[in-house]
Amino acid sequence: MVSANTMVRKLLGFLAVMVVIRGRLSEALPVCLPVTKADIQRVSQFLTMYVDELPKIPTVFGYRVDEEGCFKPGYLTIGMFQKKWKFHRDLPDTTVFAFGTSAQTATIPGPTIEAIHGVPTYVTWQNHLPPNHILPWDPTLPTAIPKNGGVPTVVHLHGGLHPSRFDGHPDAWFTANFTETGPTWTQQTDVYPNAHHPGNLWYHDHAKGLTRINLLAGLTGPYVIRDPDQDAKLNLPSGSEFDRHLVIADKQFYDDGSLYMNCTGNVPYVHPQWHPEYYGDAITVNGKAWPYLQVQRRKYRFRIINTSNARYLDLSLTNGLSFSVVGSDGSYLPSPVVTQSIVLSPSEIADVVIDFSTTTASESLMNNAARYPYPNGAQPDQYNGRVMKFIIQSSYFDPPDESQIPSNLVTYTPATTATASVLRYITMYDYQTASNDTTHLYINGKKFTDPVTEMPKTGSTEVWEVINLTSEDHPLHLHLATLRAMEVQCLVDATTFTNCMKSKNDAVACNIAGQATGRTISIPEYEKTWKNTVKIPPGCKATVIVKFNLVDKNDAPYPFDATGSPGYVYHCHILDHEDNVMIRPMMMVA
Repeated sequence: MVSANTMVRKLLGFLAVMVVIRGRLSEALPVCLPVTKADIQRVSQFLTMYVDELPKIPTVFGYRVDEEGCFKPGYLTIGMFQKKWKFHRDLPDTTVFAFGTSAQTATIPGPTIEAIHGVPTYVTWQNHLPPNHILPWDPTLPTAIPKNGGVPTVVHLHGGLHPSRFDGHPDAWFTANFTETGPTWTQQTDVYPNAHHPGNLWYHDHAKGLTRINLLAGLTGPYVIRDPDQDAKLNLPSGSEFDRHLVIADKQFYDDGSLYMNCTGNVPYVHPQWHPEYYGDAITVNGKAWPYLQVQRRKYRFRIINTSNARYLDLSLTNGLSFSVVGSDGSYLPSPVVTQSIVLSPSEIADVVIDFSTTTASESLMNNAARYPYPNGAQPDQYNGRVMKFIIQSSYFDPPDESQIPSNLVTYTPATTATASVLRYITMYDYQTASNDTTHLYINGKKFTDPVTEMPKTGSTEVWEVINLTSEDHPLHLHLATLRAMEVQCLVDATTFTNCMKSKNDAVACNIAGQATGRTISIPEYEKTWKNTVKIPPGCKATVIVKFNLVDKNDAPYPFDATGSPGYVYHCHILDHEDNVMIRPMMMVA
């Protein structure tokens, strides 16, 4: 028997289809039948938690080893496929987009690509997706729209250091079989030199105007750069059993298992479909809703990636367990930081060790306490406030756990403003209707298509004073660069300053020096290393050091030419914001 909700879902899908004629959409926009928030939430609420085991993410190797034991460049072909995926024991199969070496092996998230520091990895990304998207989208946003149908995609290696033609530029998209390509697309194979120091990265779709729905559909995957000598020296928990990724994303479902994405926008007469933030009640980890993992009473390493569209995570463990944080984003910390909780914005990574031998309990829950929108929105409930369960086995195991949490980890170039050659002011704006409904968000009051204003010199260090004039936190992500937030100072009169900025768009003329004298927000100890994403709190100015060089080699220049076309971008990593249009171009110069 087909439920009314399922029938609504199918009608919505039919009515949301747009017809592209000679590159332009027809005047018929999505027509949505009513489906209430309660209807959607009810699906997640009927799912029993902790009944599915946490999947192991498969690994593919971006290198090869020759007969003499030397590491050599690796060649991979990874496709994007439409397939069925089971997010929960009691939920019907879900149609998703997934990365994999074949349709049969494609997974949510995609396979972990393991690379070796300094050894190039060649990846041919192939689009095998169908003519129409599985989720509703909004043609009134600046969007990759092919003339002859198809789902545009382009893959970005988040945190990677490489020439911009391999960076997954939003306009470098392509459809199935490379039938159509975007204006900045140049080649079928991307070359990653793996110049970034050893650490954690991830890959995901980055097509213009479609990032939020392509990631919600499933196009994410981990990427690790290793140095075997460094791994041996640190002696952190290792091996596929004791060194695991936890890729977290919130999702919402219809009762037929289909992914839910709102079909009607918050201001539909401006943007028929777009909504400022997507939040799901079901928290998935490695493609399962609220999974469990059986663990031994020993140390485990978890590389936690927040791949959610908009949801921040404030993670903690029950029964007295704590996190020993050894790294943040793609870098190690100088020494471990023990903490009871970790806040991750969308795209951030926490590299942690959990020692399950420090509790006598038989289980521990990983919970989420982050308000949404962060940090002043609604409190999480008994559904989106739960993440997963660890079931701790009663006995100790042979051989004994010989891994360690070393007191000293890795150090890089010190974070200082002394070597900065340029000071920039970067301002985040939220544009609203008279009833305070957001219609779009800009950086520095400019669209993505406006002329480039940020042209850093390759090899340089800059200071970016990033000012958030909105009511919520924004994760600022720069492609190519490594960055570190040094201090956060809040504005004493945000309303007056915002009104001035919307008139003059000049932070100095609007007296930022006098305004940014309010309360100070401390940077968490577990974030005090070189990152690729930093949080910018609402109503505050964050001082961010930005390096366009190699922080693990005393600020040495990149081993490639970063000045070529099409250039890089920087943006808010709340995907709904990035798509509309909190993203700006950035061109490197010699």
